[in-house]
Amino acid sequence: MDLTAHHRELADQGFTIIENLIDLNVISELLNEVARLEKQLDRRPDNNRFEGNRTTRTYNLLAHGPLWQEIPVQPEVLELVEGVLGEQCLVSSLASISLAPGETAQVLHADDQIQPLEKPHIATACNSMWALTDFTEENGATRVVPGSHKWQNPDYFGDQSDIESIPAEMAKGSVLVWHGSTWHGGGENITNNDIRVGVAMNYCAGFIRQQENQHLGIPPDIVATFTPELRQLCGFGMYRGLTGNIEKQSPAHLLFGDAEETQLWDYDPIKPN
Repeated sequence: MDLTAHHRELADQGFTIIENLIDLNVISELLNEVARLEKQLDRRPDNNRFEGNRTTRTYNLLAHGPLWQEIPVQPEVLELVEGVLGEQCLVSSLASISLAPGETAQVLHADDQIQPLEKPHIATACNSMWALTDFTEENGATRVVPGSHKWQNPDYFGDQSDIESIPAEMAKGSVLVWHGSTWHGGGENITNNDIRVGVAMNYCAGFIRQQENQHLGIPPDIVATFTPELRQLCGFGMYRGLTGNIEKQSPAHLLFGDAEETQLWDYDPIKPN
């Protein structure tokens, strides 16, 4: 797939939608898994102003079965994310979000707003939403604020009444990707029985701490079933040959026998690595 236009939209508008990207059979499997986990784990709304009163979230999905391992490495999404964050980005969090009728609109926010950096700044986060059901304005499609990733030091806690957002409407199987500085929020679900279900696949730059602690949150025996690529995305490698090392070696090599990585100070400046 030629993603040139999507790269441009991400840079210019701060978000893009890849329509009908994911096979609907996979979407159906994921939807069933979300329902199973919500029941098994007795997940309920967290009842706070950010996560909502009618929204059910299930976190740390990589710990809950091989189907979830396909999501972080989806090629088109990962290409777009790396276009924002650069190579060696990391899985920050992976969670399902079921937004039920009666839910009110989430406060608009940016996913990198807790980071004490002046804005705009080099991208530290880039996130995505997989639509497991149709996302419509009526059932609470994610609302985005075009161009907000370029705003200079915005006030996240001020009056939001004048901020214009638009619904990221998309058919199930589509994926919304947005820059971590882009203002967005879940919409209001005014339907009678239409639960809007999505999977939030969030990434961060390799030099930023992940939202979910992948190392402690995922049992080692499950990490052992990951591909080397997914282990790298979860932070078991070294960022630029240095950050995250153990005695100058990557945890992925020491724990799981993945290929050795060259430590920064051992790079040969003449020969390619």
